[in-house]
Amino acid sequence: MGKLPSFSNVYLISGLTTIGGLIQGFDVSSMSAIIGTNQYKEYFHKPNAVLQGGITASMAGGSLLGSLVSSWTSDRFGRRDSLFIACIIWLIGSTLMCAVQNVPMLIVARIINGFSVGMLTSQGPILIAEISLPHQRGRLLSLQQWMITWGIMIMYFISYGASFMGSNGVFRLPWAIQMLPAILLLFCLPLMPRSPRWLAAQDRWEEAVEVLARLHAKGNTLDPIVIAQTTEIREKIEAEKKYQSTSWMEVFNSRNIIRVHCGIFTHVWSQLSGTNALMYYIVYIFQMAGLSGNNTLISASIQYIINVVMTLPALIFIDKLPRRQLFIFGALGMAVFQFTQAGIMATYGHYVPGGLPGSPTVTWKVTNPKASKALIACSYLFIATYAPTWGAYPPEIIPLYIRSKAVSLSTFFNWGCNFALTFFTPPGFQNIQWKLYCIFGTFCLLAALHVFFLFQETCGRSLEEIDDVFNNQSIWAFKAKKEPIRFVADIEQAKEDLDAGKIDINHVEAEKSSTV
Repeated sequence: MGKLPSFSNVYLISGLTTIGGLIQGFDVSSMSAIIGTNQYKEYFHKPNAVLQGGITASMAGGSLLGSLVSSWTSDRFGRRDSLFIACIIWLIGSTLMCAVQNVPMLIVARIINGFSVGMLTSQGPILIAEISLPHQRGRLLSLQQWMITWGIMIMYFISYGASFMGSNGVFRLPWAIQMLPAILLLFCLPLMPRSPRWLAAQDRWEEAVEVLARLHAKGNTLDPIVIAQTTEIREKIEAEKKYQSTSWMEVFNSRNIIRVHCGIFTHVWSQLSGTNALMYYIVYIFQMAGLSGNNTLISASIQYIINVVMTLPALIFIDKLPRRQLFIFGALGMAVFQFTQAGIMATYGHYVPGGLPGSPTVTWKVTNPKASKALIACSYLFIATYAPTWGAYPPEIIPLYIRSKAVSLSTFFNWGCNFALTFFTPPGFQNIQWKLYCIFGTFCLLAALHVFFLFQETCGRSLEEIDDVFNNQSIWAFKAKKEPIRFVADIEQAKEDLDAGKIDINHVEAEKSSTV
């Protein structure tokens, strides 16, 4: 066995892992402030709505591929090493973006970067979920979302600062800076542990137990928490062996389809709410609200700050509040603000033939000052509602033996929706204007209904215990009875067994040999 990892603090490891979220955030806003600059428009020959949609969506197209490939690298090399591969790919794509000469080269570079983001966004949350305890998991997974918001905000301000340059550095400088977090993560990954659950699935039990002990018990393999986790993991792996399949067809088996589809639709509804699409094109939205010049960029920056600040409640309270209720109330709140924005634009806005000067995509404008302020306020409130409510869920609800495939599939749908929305949003603003908000609002209502009927509650439960929640209860989430959290009882049982002398220093190997 190799040397144990140097990092043993779960929060430190999770924080480093979420650098992948920071990278994703960088990519989101690396276009939002740049697309409104004259240097960008002139260098790329003033791309129209369809072409700009294609440029922006190319990253999501690459992420589609990266999320699928990551399922193979995750099973073959592990979660940690998949992140290492993703960092290398990101550096290649970012180098090409810095040296970009034309639109085709920009699209290719963004596809490569997207491939990396697809891997990072699927494997990072899996690693965090598999190293954390039940009472930590929601908070640590929300840290991934928080880092995305930081990445969006930091890159937006970098791009805003670069917009005052009188050269192509307007876009080349931000695209060069986005390499820095990948370099940091690249150097830290060898010092981080592999997933103990992945090690156990590879029959590397000694390493798995030592990682669990290092993370949660200061190296004590006989700590009750370590024993409880090891027992649950072993029981689940033994139970899953009877399926005798880890193929893609197993993902769609009747015993897994409910949880897999919930994982997929968490991503789908998050995208169809319009959040990321509106983030990409925030400059267009505030131009519709009647802002221009630096006022547009400064007002847009406030939205990114709100996104960062309002993700904090999720970090603090998500492990104490029911996941289902957060999702339902969040979706309903977002629907209200989407429909309100549509109503304001329809009532106080007017059509602009040919679009605004320099922005042919923006064909609708609100000129009433009070309505303009209300529209901007609703945009802020929408993000303030989204940020603390739609967080961690997919990685924790998938059983271990198909986790990498199912999470990769969920991420694939995430980027599929992202691709569609980022591609069609500019033409949508150009052709149906305010009606686009009605579409997003309708999706938010459907999301609330879907969660109410089919999303099971997972707060406070171990990864293995969540399997039983989906396996043994009614598929109708609103009918599910609240059961005591088993992981707490497992820890107490481990303490009793230790006191009674039923477990010795060789308990792991003894149990392993008895099950082979």
